[in-house]
Amino acid sequence: MTRRPYVLVAPNGARRGHGDHPALPIKTDEIVKVAKTCHRAGAQGLHLHIRDQSGNHSLDAGLYRETIAELRAAAPDMDIQITTEAAGVFGVQAQLACLQNVRPDWASISVREIARSPELAPKVYALCAEQGTRVQHILYDVADVELLTHWQAEGVVKSDQVDRLLVLGRYSTAQESSPNDLDVFPHSADPWMVCAFGGQEHACLQKAAQLGGDVRVGFENSLAGPDGQAWADNAASVAALIDLLKRTST
Repeated sequence: MTRRPYVLVAPNGARRGHGDHPALPIKTDEIVKVAKTCHRAGAQGLHLHIRDQSGNHSLDAGLYRETIAELRAAAPDMDIQITTEAAGVFGVQAQLACLQNVRPDWASISVREIARSPELAPKVYALCAEQGTRVQHILYDVADVELLTHWQAEGVVKSDQVDRLLVLGRYSTAQESSPNDLDVFPHSADPWMVCAFGGQEHACLQKAAQLGGDVRVGFENSLAGPDGQAWADNAASVAALIDLLKRTST
């Protein structure tokens, strides 16, 4: 029997809005509602993006803390991972300030984004270690893996900061990931997770699960299933993925 993976839902991301899908959550109450329905569908954690009053990607610490508090009240058994994604807007200093002021339990951090200000990299990972923030490294390709390996060898990244998110593809219009995209990443004994784009999202995650990885699913990466039909909401995608994983784990 194949190990059942950890399921993290990424319900919105930094770029999409209601125009892309009316059920994509933007406001705090929408995010909280989606967290509850996705948790009931089987997601164990939430990858959290917040938006400002104009609906734009934000790293505002106060809004993060408020949203986290509401999520913990509504879905106390659900893990919360914040993003530090720059999304072409924020520099490394802003990402560092976000981590420092939010003090999250868990955060995703792109090594290639932090590498824009290499002098701040040791501060980012040391801060996370000091305040107990679990780090998930976002890796897009082999070059990112090599950078992470170098930083681990140099002690920039701490020895227990090992979790990885392998991104199969790019954030671009009509991006379609393939299960074969996973093959370019070197094997690692460290905990790893996969996210993917387009109609083969679930097929990519199924392969990751079969190989021992965890999975991230949701509207940040894909709005529709393999038949091209849009999911009714994030919970529908989560439920369909979990059903697929159950059927293929025996």
